[in-house]
Amino acid sequence: MNVKIEQSWKGQLKDEFEKDYFKRLTDFIRLEYQQRQIFPPGRDIFNAFEHCPFDKVKVVILGQDPYHEPKQAHGLCFSVQEGTPPPPSLLNIYKEIESDLGKSAPKDGDLTRWADQGVLLLNATLTVRAHQAGSHQNKGWETFTDAVIHRLAEHRQHLVYILWGSYAQRKGAFINTSTNLVLKSVHPSPLSAYRGFFGCKHFSKTNDYLIATGQAPINW
Repeated sequence: MNVKIEQSWKGQLKDEFEKDYFKRLTDFIRLEYQQRQIFPPGRDIFNAFEHCPFDKVKVVILGQDPYHEPKQAHGLCFSVQEGTPPPPSLLNIYKEIESDLGKSAPKDGDLTRWADQGVLLLNATLTVRAHQAGSHQNKGWETFTDAVIHRLAEHRQHLVYILWGSYAQRKGAFINTSTNLVLKSVHPSPLSAYRGFFGCKHFSKTNDYLIATGQAPINW
């Protein structure tokens, strides 16, 4: 199957695209885009990979589901399209960056600047129906994004995996902590951020590890 995805990822995932689950997923997604309003726009489904080729990945942040309201989702977890105000979880991420690194928060919620530096902003599910959170879960996306993480775990070392919340922590449970840095906390959602996200210092810890392993730090 010819999937329009960044070339280095296409090489890594070509076997995945031929599996039955992915063909079923593709049929389902095509029909959904024809019959309903689906986010992100079709051209942005694999946006995280376009901005972050396989060999350029330094940090992986795992999200769960795309935003499901207009002008939000564009294929990068926690990120919203340029010009859209940052949602509550992202505002809390910005607050932690401000506390951790002393950097004032940007007004914009577009995290493409992170992706271009090697931060893979990967949701577990890459599409969603408008106004229906979780509506494309358990259709095959989770199997595909598991395969993405497994490829990185098999072929890359000295990455930073940032796992916020129990869902991300379960998805990344197999990652080798002796050859990578795995950072965990509660989710930055307003419902949980005060139970351990604030003060986690994941952004300075990430950069300290990247520098220690001979990599350029991220300009958060």
